[in-house]
Amino acid sequence: MNTSATLLPAVVRPAVEDHHWLSSDHCASPVLDLLAGLGWVIVDTPEANVHATSPDGRVYVGWLPEDATAWKHGIVWQVRVQPADGDAWVQGFGLHTPSEAVAGFLAALVAHSSR
Repeated sequence: MNTSATLLPAVVRPAVEDHHWLSSDHCASPVLDLLAGLGWVIVDTPEANVHATSPDGRVYVGWLPEDATAWKHGIVWQVRVQPADGDAWVQGFGLHTPSEAVAGFLAALVAHSSR
């Protein structure tokens, strides 16, 4: 069977400089900007940790760059979820997880919960 080259999908190869977001710059802005835009309550501490809670109070997000307990477990981002009809769960993200990836995770979580 022959397949015409015009029917095959094009291979997309982003330029190397487009991959800057694949490594963490240790900046919380992508996540905090997303949460602020969603109307979450955001509180920062004198220690430079940031805590955010969803409007319904069911989701907590912590950026914990100065939390000794979080560092002990290799976590800089912590997400805690308390579903209305299920068991609570926690997801941690380490220092080398780009904030853009955490923001993407949270955007998907919010989109799923609003269905």
